[in-house]
Amino acid sequence: MKLPLHLILGLWLTTSLYVWSQNGLPLQSLKAYPFPNELAAAATGTRIAWAINQEGKRNIYVAEGPLFQAKRLTNYLQDDGQELSSVSLSADGKWIVYVRGGDHGSNWNDDLPVNPTFMPTPPKVQIWSIPFEGGNPRLLGDGETPVISPKSDKVAFSKGGQIYTVPIDASQAATLLFSARGNNSSPVWSPDGSRLAFQSNRTDHSFIGVFTDSQTPLIWVDPQYKRDSSPRWSPDGKKLAFVRTNGLGGKPDSVLSRRLVPWHIMSSDLSTSETKTLWKSPNRLNGSLPTTHGGTNLHWATNRIVFLSYHDGWPHLYSLPEQGGNPLLLTPGNFMCEHIKLSSDGKSLVFSANAGHTSQDIDRRHVVKVSVDKADMQILTPGESLEWSPVVLGDAQSVAYISATAQRPPLVSIIPFKGGVSQNIGSELIPANFPTNDLVIPKQVTFKTPDGFTIHCQLFEKTGGASKKPAIVYIHGGPPRQMLLGWHYSDYYANAYAMNQYLASKGFVVLSVNYRLGIGYGYEFHQPKNAGSNGASEYIDIKAAGEWLAKQPQIDPKRIGVYGGSYGGFLTALALGHDSKLFAAGVDVHGVHDRTIERTRNLMLPDQYEKAPDAARALEVAWKSSPIAYVNTWKSPVLFIHGDDDRNVRFSQTTDLVRRLEDQGTPIETMVVVDDTHHFMLHANQVKVNKAIAAFFEKKL
Repeated sequence: MKLPLHLILGLWLTTSLYVWSQNGLPLQSLKAYPFPNELAAAATGTRIAWAINQEGKRNIYVAEGPLFQAKRLTNYLQDDGQELSSVSLSADGKWIVYVRGGDHGSNWNDDLPVNPTFMPTPPKVQIWSIPFEGGNPRLLGDGETPVISPKSDKVAFSKGGQIYTVPIDASQAATLLFSARGNNSSPVWSPDGSRLAFQSNRTDHSFIGVFTDSQTPLIWVDPQYKRDSSPRWSPDGKKLAFVRTNGLGGKPDSVLSRRLVPWHIMSSDLSTSETKTLWKSPNRLNGSLPTTHGGTNLHWATNRIVFLSYHDGWPHLYSLPEQGGNPLLLTPGNFMCEHIKLSSDGKSLVFSANAGHTSQDIDRRHVVKVSVDKADMQILTPGESLEWSPVVLGDAQSVAYISATAQRPPLVSIIPFKGGVSQNIGSELIPANFPTNDLVIPKQVTFKTPDGFTIHCQLFEKTGGASKKPAIVYIHGGPPRQMLLGWHYSDYYANAYAMNQYLASKGFVVLSVNYRLGIGYGYEFHQPKNAGSNGASEYIDIKAAGEWLAKQPQIDPKRIGVYGGSYGGFLTALALGHDSKLFAAGVDVHGVHDRTIERTRNLMLPDQYEKAPDAARALEVAWKSSPIAYVNTWKSPVLFIHGDDDRNVRFSQTTDLVRRLEDQGTPIETMVVVDDTHHFMLHANQVKVNKAIAAFFEKKL
């Protein structure tokens, strides 16, 4: 007997839901979310552009007011591992410029090709332009860090330590602007597009240079035995502001002590060569050069110099008169500022901050605006969602940003500059079968460590299930990162968020830990004592997370696992080496395992007579901060995963530890991802990694 169609569909749906509940969410559907980044706005009008990575197919999208309908401009329709970065719009909104290729989140060789598809002729790292109205991309040349002239007619970029220019429409080949010693980079156009400031890095010192034309000698701005960086033009193009730090050298100091890194904001009049100090950082640890997103975030606004500093204990925005004077705190409160952009009129700043009206907002991001001359901060996007990477549109009437919730993946959004109702752009890019409503909403968890730190976590747990569940501690990398109560603003950690959702759907309880050394909780949390290779005090937080899970009534304390990537892999290995009785199994993804390699060579064999007074002690502490020091007590099974074109953590770090554990008979499994990087640029590789992690825990826990 044939069943009616509606009964067949009903049975199919019921069966599908049953399979989902038994086997977890379908990973391919979960990983099909579009991930937008590189959001940019034109200096005039209402045009915006951004990149989207959807299942490894990375493309440029644009939209324009008042409708703001997403339009795909490029046709990169293969999962080929070629990232899109440095997306920018010309001031007139007619051209988009971007870089295709490389791995620009790496620590070295970010400008070298990435070839995870094993093509006999590897792809190149190249700069392209494409008209906003559409058409074929135009190759501007090999290189990186492109900067469009304010005249919208040409592009400056870096290649091989020198700076080149090329017409934005590729009507002529790129030409070398000048040849100078050092590694010349960070080009910045003057407001009228007639000159170019840049940084010339010469290893132990660096200069700020200015190029005018082929007939005029370069200007070196107040050259000193210092390291100068971040040149910023005054609105009239007559002066430059920049950041000055000490040059390398000096008497060897203690390695194990926390040290002040002082910095100054300088200003130089190019017509008179007069250079003066506008501001000196306070002489205390939290006055050190900031290391959060964008560093000092130096801007020359309308009649004000704007910068970020940690000297009140939080990474906050300040401004001071362009002649110098006392800085004005623009953003008071216990939160951090990042993703900072100056409006095109130079009167306002927009940024994202973990600020809001509830205690949970410290684990979120919201879009905030503030004037450059007064502390009139306004949170534009309060609530339970997350928002980041804001840009003010050229008409100064709207702000574009990226938004997400705990369940809905990131999309570009628009909100009036004065606040109001927001509009999502590109919602149609979320696949119809994306399991939005099946994602759990992570819960904020906090606990105290034995040494007094308050640790924030996110708990992923599906309702129902067994009375005693297996649990997993997730450890982010960085370490200057913060996992959030929803989708993350980093592609790498958006994948981690999806992975934690996937594990929760399969019946695991996942605790994502924001350990000390991370951002979002103030200076002392971000720069703690005895951390990293100076004692790995951050491991206290990981052990405390495992112990917290073991005390929960629904958790089986004998089935607690641990996993993480990069610095999270390092802490995973420490957990398995230190506490195999607590952590029954782990997955170590491209972790660091020996902290005495490379980092400590100059301690014992410096290229000078003097050594640091605590050199021998520092080497011993670095060894005891390394997972390989605890191989003898490592009993729990582990899965190692590493890409062998990793440009953040040496592949040899895992090769070495694998050999050691093999020799003593510790149960290990391994997965090598050939010719891919730290960030698994090939979507198919990331899916394989995620499947391997889940399968390992299903088998071992």
